[in-house]
Amino acid sequence: MAVYIYQRIDWPRFTWNHERLSKRSTKVSHHQGRLLGRMESLDPRLQAEAILRMLTLEVLYACELEDDPAQYAEVRTAVARHLGIVIEDPAPVGEAAERMVGMMLDATQHYKTPLTEERLYAWHRALFPKKGGAWRENLVIQPLQVVARQTVRYQAPHSYMLKREMKTFLDWFATAENLDPLLAAGIAHLWFLTVQPFEDGNGRIARTITALQLARADDSAQRFYSLSAQLARERGAYHDMLEKTQSGSLDITEWLEWFLQCLDRTLTETETLLNDIVERAKFWERTSGMSLNDRQKKMLLHLLEEPGGKVTSSYWARHTRSSSDTAVRDINDLLQKGILIKKPAGGRSTSYTLLG
Repeated sequence: MAVYIYQRIDWPRFTWNHERLSKRSTKVSHHQGRLLGRMESLDPRLQAEAILRMLTLEVLYACELEDDPAQYAEVRTAVARHLGIVIEDPAPVGEAAERMVGMMLDATQHYKTPLTEERLYAWHRALFPKKGGAWRENLVIQPLQVVARQTVRYQAPHSYMLKREMKTFLDWFATAENLDPLLAAGIAHLWFLTVQPFEDGNGRIARTITALQLARADDSAQRFYSLSAQLARERGAYHDMLEKTQSGSLDITEWLEWFLQCLDRTLTETETLLNDIVERAKFWERTSGMSLNDRQKKMLLHLLEEPGGKVTSSYWARHTRSSSDTAVRDINDLLQKGILIKKPAGGRSTSYTLLG
């Protein structure tokens, strides 16, 4: 039977190699600083677009990691509404997306507000309005288990331990300002997922806590990167590292090093996304003097949202609610203006993409 870290006599006295991690954390902090400097140099409109994109991705991938996918347009509209950003073609927003966005923004916009039991309960109720807002209560013979492919990957502490466990965690978090803030984010993430205090939603709340702590590390409510998006890209390695760490010793150097490396890769991905946002701005500047109808603007925005994307005339007609003839005329007009190009394949599979 596996021995988990919370079962060790010195739990939760985590240890790590300070020298090894200090160098890594300094490198990531410098990367953060460069990226923040670049963000601040952008036109305010582009800054708002970047923040909107990052917060949207953070909410989307926080859900996707729990196999509870949300719709991009819906989440983007909810984030824009909360931030007071006017967007083209807003989508209808359901209550679930509204609550999820509200939870993430509560964490990142109010990062200086203490993390308390009541605040965690409120976040849990945002996820589960009918049954949320309390620590889980499991029978002693039926502790909470994390199961994947019919295999128990982790067994959480019994529920009778949770009141004490969460008090210890929250007391520590209140004094985490004394630690390297990036290491504190990694420790909080691991610790919360080890305790698993709720019946469901622990992953999303763990990543919300991490977003809060990273906002403290940046001392900024302006989120310009999405760790959840990177964790989703590395989902297998992420879960394997958690499982390995939770079955290991209380020396969590390897976990923290992986966490910092993942955060560094997040920042690199963000640089690519910022490049895309700047290129999109240049695209609209180039086309600003051209006569474009609403259908064309909508589909060009769609192509810009998905770099390397392509459309067919039937897809165009369907998404603009127009006839096939109208779609063909719209596309031919953009071909003549040098905005679209035809992809090599022809016939029914003829598709079009933006001219690079």
